[in-house]
Amino acid sequence: MSENLYDLLSGRFPADRSKPCFLPPDGGAVSYGEFEDLIGRFSALLTAKGVVVGDRVAAQVEKSWQAVALYLATLKAGAVFLPLNTAYTPSEVDYFIKDAEPSLFVRDAVALAAEAVGHEPTRESVPRAAGDLACIIYTSGTTGRSKGAMLSHGNLAANALALHEIWGFTPNDVLLHALPIFHVHGLFVALHCAFLSGAPMVWLARFTDAEVLAGLARSTVMMGVPTFYTRLLAQPEFTAERAAPIRLFISGSAPLLESTFAEFEARTGKRILERYGMSESVIITSNPLDGDRIAGSVGFPLPGVELRIGSGEETGVIEIRGPSVFSGYWQMPEKTAEDFTADGFFMTGDVGRQDPDGRVWISGRAKDLIISGGYNVYPKEIELVLDELPGVTESAVIGLPHADFGEAVAAVVIGEGDEAALIARCREQLAAFKTPKRIFFVEDLPRNAMGKVQKNLLRQTYAETFGKG
Repeated sequence: MSENLYDLLSGRFPADRSKPCFLPPDGGAVSYGEFEDLIGRFSALLTAKGVVVGDRVAAQVEKSWQAVALYLATLKAGAVFLPLNTAYTPSEVDYFIKDAEPSLFVRDAVALAAEAVGHEPTRESVPRAAGDLACIIYTSGTTGRSKGAMLSHGNLAANALALHEIWGFTPNDVLLHALPIFHVHGLFVALHCAFLSGAPMVWLARFTDAEVLAGLARSTVMMGVPTFYTRLLAQPEFTAERAAPIRLFISGSAPLLESTFAEFEARTGKRILERYGMSESVIITSNPLDGDRIAGSVGFPLPGVELRIGSGEETGVIEIRGPSVFSGYWQMPEKTAEDFTADGFFMTGDVGRQDPDGRVWISGRAKDLIISGGYNVYPKEIELVLDELPGVTESAVIGLPHADFGEAVAAVVIGEGDEAALIARCREQLAAFKTPKRIFFVEDLPRNAMGKVQKNLLRQTYAETFGKG
């Protein structure tokens, strides 16, 4: 029996394929039948282009339902999907292409769909085992070199089934989808829950205040990053009445401020459900659907996920093991071995604690990870760019509290120069979400006895740069 993730998802599509799958804001609908037909045609086109089992298919494409069809068609054809952030610069993309060596690189899914129309749809999927590679998700590395997290068909299936169950999805749900689809949140968490329910999605190209406010009336579940909720709360039109149709608001990809949680409940009478995940395992913990959702806590481990605090102390690095945990990093066996314990637990790099009842709290990140607007940013990658710029002797990149993004990227540099000019130079080489929003010039950086820069002191010094968060 094939364990191809596509078979699991398509097996839950509604029996009546005329039912809607994607509901764009301008009216109309794309049915599950139309969606399935394009998946089949894309699959045939991939084969015609020479894509074989195990090949990588890279996609740096704008959000569209055709792009989702390309993702599922890649799985159906037995190939490996490689989504790339549309904000990545050419130099960043060059690295991913050289590292993953895809046999096909797609920049325009809509144009490719027009080409696929001339192909007879492939009916059967290529059989895959649970351990076979399904997707590679690149996450920035602390050494400056991005790492490709390898997720199998079994990893993604286990996580999807667990989320579908604990969040109570049914065919009666309608998901408000305003997330990007190059990230595990929008590509896996949101889409898989909808597909396993055979449910439609209000399909937005991006978050806009007007479209999201309108979409609430048509939806029952909303998934978002904390920025989505702060933007809604900034709108006087967002009232308890507007929120009433939504049975579940879910937040993830970055820490949700307790003040946002409290203000949202006061405004709507509803508590946001916060969860915790990462590229290497998708979702790890979640606050309960039924039961206490506590501000500041990311809830309990998902069914099948083993979680422990690695230090053996009350607070330490969170370690996980289970069916949704990835197998390792693409072509990085040494890094993979470094990040797994001898008994098979993955060391997340996040620092936290776990209550006796299993509830998890995250207090920080051991690897200086910055999460800005839901995107992972590793300081070293930015420091490597800054240190090559004229006038910069040494740099230290930190995340500072920001009311909208959760954290904003900032840099403290030894040297001199024009702040705006340096930021512009960084933007030439880095995606916008990685580019520092502020650069501070200093004569020296604080260091410990071993010469290591004390970034905690820098974060304290510049903590209120963007307000109190």
